[in-house]
Amino acid sequence: MAKRRKVGNLLALSLLSLLAQQPMYPYEMAQTLRARGKDKNFKINWGSLYTVVNNLEKYGLIEETGTVREGRQPERTTYQITAQGLAELHDWLAELLSVPEDENSSFVTALSEGGILPPDQVIKLLTIRLATLDKDNAAHQADLKLWSERLPRILLLETEYQLAMRLAQAKWVRGMLRELVEGTIDGIETWRQIHETGEIPPEFKELDEQSKRGWPDTPDDGK
Repeated sequence: MAKRRKVGNLLALSLLSLLAQQPMYPYEMAQTLRARGKDKNFKINWGSLYTVVNNLEKYGLIEETGTVREGRQPERTTYQITAQGLAELHDWLAELLSVPEDENSSFVTALSEGGILPPDQVIKLLTIRLATLDKDNAAHQADLKLWSERLPRILLLETEYQLAMRLAQAKWVRGMLRELVEGTIDGIETWRQIHETGEIPPEFKELDEQSKRGWPDTPDDGK
């Protein structure tokens, strides 16, 4: 189970990583994150950056090193990581790299609730999704090839991983569509029947009741 951290969002992790490399002021942090494409790895709420910086300082993970003013520019406070912050960064990265986690998403939720729509509509929607995935993946592959000619592969690991996950998703959606279109997936006829008649078969009602009561123990296999 993931540890509960005093500042636990991914933006905080990236800021600690930046400050482990060199002291920076908040605007410089934002510029560097954008330049390195970190906003493609996870959704960044740029408006919360100063709040995250303040929280990191509040819990002793970073500290001020000084404030400077250049010309008419507003004062800029530079921060550096503390020993406590460096330990937190190392521990956090060790956890994220070594402990597998289910990466829940809105797509997973949509799949679990998709039966409320008729099969043909789900087929249509998944076909649209697959076309978008194939288009985006082709562009992603082209970008990765271009960047691999300029940068060492070690700097492109997150991009490789993201592409691999999206290619795997496209492969799964393509296979699922084939089963849905051919009608070979178990339960599709009952699914169609529910939408055509508006009636839920008794066996589905019983499954629902069993899930509410809790599933029975695994049957004895004779061993």
